[in-house]
Amino acid sequence: MADRIAGKVVLVAGASSGIGAALAREFARRGAAVALLARRAGRLETLAEELRAGGARALALACDVTVEGDLEAAVARVAGEFGRLDIAVANAGFGVAGDLAELTLDDYRRQFETNVFGVLRTAYAALAPLAASRGVLVLMGSVSGHLAAPGASAYAMSKFAVRALAEAIRGELAPRGIGVVLVSPGFVASEISRVDNHGRFHPDAREPSHRRFEMSAERAARQLVRAVQRRRRERVITVHGKVAVILARHTPRFLAWILATVRPDRPGPSRGDRGGGRDS
Repeated sequence: MADRIAGKVVLVAGASSGIGAALAREFARRGAAVALLARRAGRLETLAEELRAGGARALALACDVTVEGDLEAAVARVAGEFGRLDIAVANAGFGVAGDLAELTLDDYRRQFETNVFGVLRTAYAALAPLAASRGVLVLMGSVSGHLAAPGASAYAMSKFAVRALAEAIRGELAPRGIGVVLVSPGFVASEISRVDNHGRFHPDAREPSHRRFEMSAERAARQLVRAVQRRRRERVITVHGKVAVILARHTPRFLAWILATVRPDRPGPSRGDRGGGRDS
């Protein structure tokens, strides 16, 4: 199959670390021009310089998906710099952790503001140029969009919403030539467990117990880019993620028993500080 990525222009929101940074590298390796969006401008520029040194075209743009107008301004810059937009990846996100009794409505609002409304802002900003190029909109979901574990209600709610959005708009956007790819990762290496409720990064935070099961961000990025190239409806990433989705679909009571019996470890900053922080 010919590589359909070479020569494309790709926007990656949440590109400063984890899957986002790995995606930027993979798209650039395959010949795409890449626009990097996130709040951490210093990290973005370092990554952009790395990509340029490898011969890629790269643009670093400080952008907050929760701020009105930031994404529209970023897409306008991309159009001015590269002339088009072929692929937009709505990857910025974070995870609120904690039981219902520990969380507040503000915690849930904060989760949705980034994980749901940030995705919507990315989609709205990219619609016109993607229609012009008959491009692809990539929504970053999660295995948690198929199952909800105790202690992760806010995060699971947000990812269920993203999966519903992908399923609904796929048919709406198809007549405009826009493909919609939902990516649902399981455990993939990232910094998300080291960010607290208020968005503060803790480099010395405790490692999660599932670390030994994690897929590298680089391997996940390769799988994601192949899914984009083939315009797959959904790609579940990691073997354990695929098993969990199958169990959620076919044996939900059994899966619920497993999740209630063996609650996932809550990694990262102290439990009192947690509740989320954007990996963007």
